[in-house]
Amino acid sequence: MKQITFKDIPEGMFETLRDVENFSNTSSLDKKLMELVRLRVSQKNGCAYCVDMHYKELVHLGASELRLSTLCVWEDTTFFSDKERAALKFADTLTKLQRGPFPKTIIEHLQAYFTQSEICHLALCIAQINTWNRLMKAFHFEAGHYKVEV
Repeated sequence: MKQITFKDIPEGMFETLRDVENFSNTSSLDKKLMELVRLRVSQKNGCAYCVDMHYKELVHLGASELRLSTLCVWEDTTFFSDKERAALKFADTLTKLQRGPFPKTIIEHLQAYFTQSEICHLALCIAQINTWNRLMKAFHFEAGHYKVEV
């Protein structure tokens, strides 16, 4: 079977996804926090292309190597603020859904740090990166070539 490449993607598909992402980026959420969440979700999903991209974005935004290297074990470190930990817990839980209702305690914990609008934007950010992860993995996009736009 022939591998699907970027040029095979139907016109408008990625542009539409970018429009949703651009909408999410208009929120009052901190860009560094959003990139941290995107990197974490990409790690959980094993998407090498997106891990490469969001790692590089975070380096560009000034994230420390210590935080980047320990994000995969964030619950076992003290390098992340309570606000970041709430967002990361939300990202982990929303990425790996379980049968049954979504835990109310996750949203309640978020409300200590985020407005309702920010929680909605954070949920969209998490859903969006999950979509990108699945597409990049399905179409075998190769990691290592992403360049941060300056």
